Amino acid sequence: MSNDLFGTAINCIDGRAQRPVAEWVAANGAVTYVDMVTEPGADGVLAQGPSERLAQMRQAVAISVNAHHSQILAIAGHFGCAAHAVSDEDHKASIRTAAALITEWGLPVRVVGLWVNENWQVEVITDIPHPSLRF
Repeated sequence: MSNDLFGTAINCIDGRAQRPVAEWVAANGAVTYVDMVTEPGADGVLAQGPSERLAQMRQAVAISVNAHHSQILAIAGHFGCAAHAVSDEDHKASIRTAAALITEWGLPVRVVGLWVNENWQVEVITDIPHPSLRF
């Protein structure tokens, strides 16, 4: 196995949000590859359910973290989301709720909540380091 490091991102299926999130995770997580777990309106699903979709996302994240030993896990929401059509502030609240939920999963990762704004730039909403990891 190579020495390449992985990160994981839970993101919307919207292609406009994919590149900025992957680039942010790679640069700020000091990783080479970013596994993408995509779901329409991912931040809303994590914050509000339904539980079966949330369980599928959790399973995909567990595969990424366990198989690739991801060091960072991002949950992203974005401007103009068709699947989670709420205000920017409500998106940011969903991102905070989702990040808190993800930390309860007990994974050995840094959890970051990211907002992709109307200019497709990434803003950090929350950054929760894992107690055993140093950044």
